[in-house]
Amino acid sequence: MTLNPRQSELLDEVRAQGSVMVEDLADRLGVTLQTVRRDVKLLSENGHLDRFHGGVRVPTSTTENITYQLRHQLNAQAKQRIARRIAQDVPHGCSLILDIGTTTEAVARELLRHKGLRVITNNLNVAAILCDNPDCEIIVAGGVLRARDRGIVGEATVDFIAQFKVDIGLIGISSIESDGTLRDFDYREVTVARAIIEHSREVWLAADHSKFGRPAMVELARLEHIDRLYTDKPPPANYERLLADAGVTCFMAT
Repeated sequence: MTLNPRQSELLDEVRAQGSVMVEDLADRLGVTLQTVRRDVKLLSENGHLDRFHGGVRVPTSTTENITYQLRHQLNAQAKQRIARRIAQDVPHGCSLILDIGTTTEAVARELLRHKGLRVITNNLNVAAILCDNPDCEIIVAGGVLRARDRGIVGEATVDFIAQFKVDIGLIGISSIESDGTLRDFDYREVTVARAIIEHSREVWLAADHSKFGRPAMVELARLEHIDRLYTDKPPPANYERLLADAGVTCFMAT
């Protein structure tokens, strides 16, 4: 497929952000919604983009996640807003488990001024960030170190987490499918996240808008297993009923 200059610019915007809403693309490119929708349809049919409700993203696989470096860049501003909103709700003097993920790392940065926290984590990046908070005790889980993102996974990690019962378990996710299934890519990472859910009094899920409708292979849990969802934009309309039926409170980061 030969791209015209507008289509090339559209692709550059999506690649820079990771995912973009169609209305935002129209504003950025200075064209009508109809023009953007035509371009998006053509680009997705030729494998350049993946569409989700109201937006587009870089193409993804159901079996393999994008690299840590790219995930760190994608939707960085949205993740920062989500992290700031979560930190507002974390009380001083509580216990937490912070899971693997670039959004949980953003949350760790927002917790640097909190007092009296006890944080268990299987994410060495989170541990390194929170070391700068002198009023935070950090407990690092044992297990197999995954070099690409400094996450700790495996049976030893699950056994370690099983020793605790914390106030808040914060997890990330790669996919929230339209049937309410929460999915990810690495089975070892998923088993740890399940342990976090089981050993937390409240489960908070941090997920930016690009996670809705994204495909991934391994089932982690369902919406009814979480208490709060923190995201950056209103979920697609078909998710409103799913969230209500599951008893999940949705918080929007502005």
